[in-house]
Amino acid sequence: MPVLDRLAMLTSTLYNKAAESGVHTYGRWPMTESRLRVSKIEEITQVEFIDRNILDEANIQAISDEISGLIEQASAPQLLINFANVDHLSSAALGALITINNKTNEKNGTLRLANIDPQIYEVFVITRLNKLFNIHETLNEAMEQFNTATS
Repeated sequence: MPVLDRLAMLTSTLYNKAAESGVHTYGRWPMTESRLRVSKIEEITQVEFIDRNILDEANIQAISDEISGLIEQASAPQLLINFANVDHLSSAALGALITINNKTNEKNGTLRLANIDPQIYEVFVITRLNKLFNIHETLNEAMEQFNTATS
């Protein structure tokens, strides 16, 4: 079994055991601090990463779980993820973003990404993920698009 598959299985097992034992996770790993800053402006939930490097598998899973929890709480989530602080992003993080996008679409919501570093954006272009995601240069531009879409 490949190392990443074993790691994913192990972390999933640990997470489930914590939940079974009554540890409240609130959509993220137990007893960890959030790796996100979350704010709400009108109906739009803004998510900003605290870490500059989104590389560690456990942190990626925690981030994904926390954002998934935000999506589950909304009837039609309007989510804006701000990458202003992010310098490096792993392929596992890209996979998590695809999952987040799918969950948002399943609830007839909208996901927008903003402030992506040019080198990271190049990865989105190479992988053609720039065609999948609504990507904006600035937070203001993304917010304007939300407002235009609801008008």
